[in-house]
Amino acid sequence: MRATPLAARAHILAAVVCATLCAMPALRPGAGIAWATVGLLTALYLACELPGRCPFFGSSVPISAGSFFPLLLAAAFLLPPAAAALVAIPGSLVGRVEHAPVTARRIWRAAQLALTVWAASCVHGLLGGSATLGGPGPERLPDFPYALLPACAAALAFSLVLTALDGSILATAERLPLRHAWSGLLPRSLGPHLVHGLAGLMMAMLWRSSYGPLSALFVLLPMYISCWIFSQYHREHAAHRATIRALVQAVDIKDTYTRGHSERVGRASVLIARELGMAEDRLEVLRFAGILHDVGKLCVPTRVLRKDGPLTPEERRVIELHPEYGHEIVRGIGFLGEARAAILHHHERLDGSGYPYGLSGREIPEFARVVAVADAFDAMTSTRSYRRGRPVPAAVEELQRCAGTQFDPQMVRALARGLDRHGWSTASTVMTADETVPVPRRGGTGGPGAGAVRRPVRPQSPDGSDVAAGRAVSADGIDGAAGRTVSADRLGSAPGAQSSADRAR
Repeated sequence: MRATPLAARAHILAAVVCATLCAMPALRPGAGIAWATVGLLTALYLACELPGRCPFFGSSVPISAGSFFPLLLAAAFLLPPAAAALVAIPGSLVGRVEHAPVTARRIWRAAQLALTVWAASCVHGLLGGSATLGGPGPERLPDFPYALLPACAAALAFSLVLTALDGSILATAERLPLRHAWSGLLPRSLGPHLVHGLAGLMMAMLWRSSYGPLSALFVLLPMYISCWIFSQYHREHAAHRATIRALVQAVDIKDTYTRGHSERVGRASVLIARELGMAEDRLEVLRFAGILHDVGKLCVPTRVLRKDGPLTPEERRVIELHPEYGHEIVRGIGFLGEARAAILHHHERLDGSGYPYGLSGREIPEFARVVAVADAFDAMTSTRSYRRGRPVPAAVEELQRCAGTQFDPQMVRALARGLDRHGWSTASTVMTADETVPVPRRGGTGGPGAGAVRRPVRPQSPDGSDVAAGRAVSADGIDGAAGRTVSADRLGSAPGAQSSADRAR
């Protein structure tokens, strides 16, 4: 508990006091509580939580109590509010916790679930839900479908209270801003909690029926198995994210000129895709494509990536191989799907003059055309040690100028619409060759404010042109004076034509 912030400790204490007050009426003499039902439900919930502490089961048991919510909601339907609150406490106190502080997390979870189940039971009772569950014998059949109304209302109350408490602990323990603490919690949890409520209603009806409590376990078992499968999916997804994160960190360490660039390209790619109306299941893969588009730089010598002077023809040819290197690195990662083609072809041009294969028009995969625009946009709006980022409007104008020859006009229009709708902000850092230095952010343009860097930044004109070199840096490094292309890899159209101050990406 000592590692817990003072505000969080006070918040946990307040929740414990409230939970105690809610459960106290059940302990008064003459309360008329069905202790056999309380004890059996409590033992079931405890038995569901204990495998998580057993080394034999390891991480295969779901960490959260989500798989057992039907049991807690069945308790809310079968018992008075005070008794229902007691059911959640023992299992919560012994459940597995993976992150410190363990004691504080267990106490909080016990108080949180006790309050949540109490609220659900109160709503169910107020709507007369207990009378709709039926009982043993054919003369006391469940009042169906009216029983759905109090059950769904109780599940809604369960979800509201649980997410409210989740947001409150995030605000106090993690010090999240209030406007972010509850963001997205209710929409993500409401659907599953309603499903849990229906499963809990089925358990409660079977419990009250002539078949008895044993029959209710047949509902709990498939729910537990389905939640186990769901948790395995989330663990696999987390492993995917960890793989992506490790690759991106390796690229950022090696090519410090573009630190943070990959994450922003992934974000811009999703922005474009949403405007194009892409299916949701493709958005995550496209984000991975944007994040990993430069992973092939791991195979490029560091001396070439960090070279300050003009690149030789041999060095240019080495850098031009990075899409193929990247494709070889990720070709065995099955979950990337279409992202692999984007990594290989994101430097192709619409007019066929790109690399590595000189594809043109619709021959270029859709994901690659999206990533190419996102890559160029972030390159222009990001500040590096050798130049300042251009304003967002200037970058969009340059993309539009190059649409039809280098970039897909449809993708450029989608980016422009997305920026008008949602705006854009880059990471508030100046990227130097060996460090990241925080700087203030200017509103709306994505351009950085003033900040100190170790190496001097060349002066620029208000439109982002390189004053020292006397020419503008365009979407992917097009030389505005000569109209020659410089790719995202700091390549010139002619050997030695480009200095480090002119390199857009």
